[in-house]
Amino acid sequence: MNNFVKQALAGLRILLVLTVITGVLYPAAVWGVSRLPGLQSNAEAVDTTLVGVARDGDQWFHTRPSAATLPASGGSNKGERNADYDQVVAERRTAIAHREGVSEDRVPQDAVTASASGLDPHISREYAELQVPRVARATGRSAQAVHDLVAASAGGTFTETVNVTELNRALETAR
Repeated sequence: MNNFVKQALAGLRILLVLTVITGVLYPAAVWGVSRLPGLQSNAEAVDTTLVGVARDGDQWFHTRPSAATLPASGGSNKGERNADYDQVVAERRTAIAHREGVSEDRVPQDAVTASASGLDPHISREYAELQVPRVARATGRSAQAVHDLVAASAGGTFTETVNVTELNRALETAR
């Protein structure tokens, strides 16, 4: 057998082995782990604060806008030089400024630019603080009490962010 045939057979064996591992065994293992007790509760996902959950109403903190169309996750591929996207950002800025009762120049960038996946639960501390007066009015709490909940949900490694899912759950349980 010549070298070319030996190398071709070795490559074919590697291809078959990796296909079985990555195409059959790994997906089966992931599926199996997802079925373990404790990872699901009555066929519903277990609570997590790793995914942004948008809630309607003035009594809740709002997440970043999403570029995804649910139930899928994915961005829009529109950038800052796209006229349509610029218009959408301007409309969001106007709507948020009106909702929060502030001038448009006070609306932070993350409030108007979309999260590509639509799953990000974090907003800037600035955007969270902008929402405090509205949430305090809608819930009947003092602004200081709502501010304290924001502070408790803030964290981050490089920049300080607020986990909106965690914050809204804290609002819900503090009632």
